[in-house]
Amino acid sequence: MSSPRTTPTSPGSPSRTDAKADQIQTRLIGYRIAAYATGVMLLVLTTSVVLHYGFGDQRLAWSGPVHGFLYMGYLVTTVLLGTSVRWRPGRMVLVALAGTIPLMSFVAERSVTREVRGRKSGER
Repeated sequence: MSSPRTTPTSPGSPSRTDAKADQIQTRLIGYRIAAYATGVMLLVLTTSVVLHYGFGDQRLAWSGPVHGFLYMGYLVTTVLLGTSVRWRPGRMVLVALAGTIPLMSFVAERSVTREVRGRKSGER
């Protein structure tokens, strides 16, 4: 006998809703990881810029490409989460831009987490 999640269901049935909630939760976790990684690397990059231009020290020069790579992942997770919870494009752009301003990805992550968790509890 198969579990309720694997059996075909009609639209709006509880198992389909549970699967959607699980998908949103998984995407939220991915977004949170990407937000923290991007935020930490942006702080390292900011330090690198200060060291480079202030003191001629280039030991952290690698942080630029690493932040760029992580930011691409942040953009993907933002779009995946945003489409799952049906954000407007403007909201997605604002959340995506948070990864370009030092410390803002942490602020955005808290705001997004509260919003998505509040939405999930309000639906049930």
